[in-house]
Amino acid sequence: MFKSVFENIRIRRLGLFLGLLFITGNLAAQSEPLFMDSYPDTLNKKRLTWVITGQSLLYVTSMTALYSAWYKDYPQSGFHWINDGHEWMQVDKLGHATTAAYIGKFGYEFYRWAGVSRKKAIWTGGSMGFTYLTVVEILDGFSEQWGASAGDLIANAAGTGLFIGQQLAWDEQRLLLKWSYLESEYAPYRPDLLGTGFFERMLKDYNGQTYWLSGNIHSFLPKSSRFPPWLNVAFGYGADGMLGANSNPGSYNGVPLPGYPRYRQYYFSLDVDLSRIKTRSNVLSFIFHGFNFLKIPFPTLEYNHRQGVNFYWLYF
Repeated sequence: MFKSVFENIRIRRLGLFLGLLFITGNLAAQSEPLFMDSYPDTLNKKRLTWVITGQSLLYVTSMTALYSAWYKDYPQSGFHWINDGHEWMQVDKLGHATTAAYIGKFGYEFYRWAGVSRKKAIWTGGSMGFTYLTVVEILDGFSEQWGASAGDLIANAAGTGLFIGQQLAWDEQRLLLKWSYLESEYAPYRPDLLGTGFFERMLKDYNGQTYWLSGNIHSFLPKSSRFPPWLNVAFGYGADGMLGANSNPGSYNGVPLPGYPRYRQYYFSLDVDLSRIKTRSNVLSFIFHGFNFLKIPFPTLEYNHRQGVNFYWLYF
């Protein structure tokens, strides 16, 4: 019960955070483009005020909603840790890393848009995801029904480090963490845990999620190369057959469950880096950057130990 409630709160929390983030970005894009090839290092105090105000509003609103909906009415305890590194065959940890990297990217872009110097924007904005998710982890640590997860913190740090490291080394993101989802057959068996509707299952049913490391080929070639600058190669990871976090129960609400085997899946595919598609539209540019966490469907090879190699003409 508690885990199901927590997952529902996490969905609202993520939706609220990303919703406010997109609203702020769209407002910015109406006057001046948020995403540019280069930013001035001259500080724009008016823009910086907008960024800090929006960031503060985002933090206070989401944390207040989270506390009121979850922590307020549940028992508190001394700070403690839990070991959930073995749950969901680590698919959830890739979700943490992807979220931290994606929030960090937006944080960086907002600060650069305000004229903050490159290195300050990288460290301040790029660490937004880790900072935000760490506060949530601390709150979990004081909840009697939950607990702080070292695995989550490591995953958050990995995603943040991937963004910051690339920005410092190359001043661009050549390796992107991406996400895709195909509704699985398992959610109807465990709606309490895997979700009851499509949008809820997108975040709760780890069987349907695939996480990708998408690398831009052109960025590693000489500048004179005519290779398409938007074409990426992608390596994906997922898992299947999971009706529980650690193992599959034999029944749910007294009804026997199928004995699905749990196994890992590995993918190879192509992808598109939407942020490298040039456009004169500020709003369209924001959309391309904002939805660049989605893996674009392409022909795909999959390997798993149960079925060997599979080929899909189009896989998302």
